[in-house]
Amino acid sequence: MKEFLSRKGVIYTERDISRDQQALEELSKLGYLTTPVIKIDGDVVVGFDQKRLEALLG
Repeated sequence: MKEFLSRKGVIYTERDISRDQQALEELSKLGYLTTPVIKIDGDVVVGFDQKRLEALLG
């Protein structure tokens, strides 16, 4: 995921749910307990779904 986003020139914030309790709580509120979860302008992508990510990123 990180490599894909970097190749696309996307600036992102990585949050480690094993070290960041707030990040874990936010992920849980979204209804997920797996990673990666990517939020793009309110849209949520679970896992590495390249086709959907490319569509959202334009």
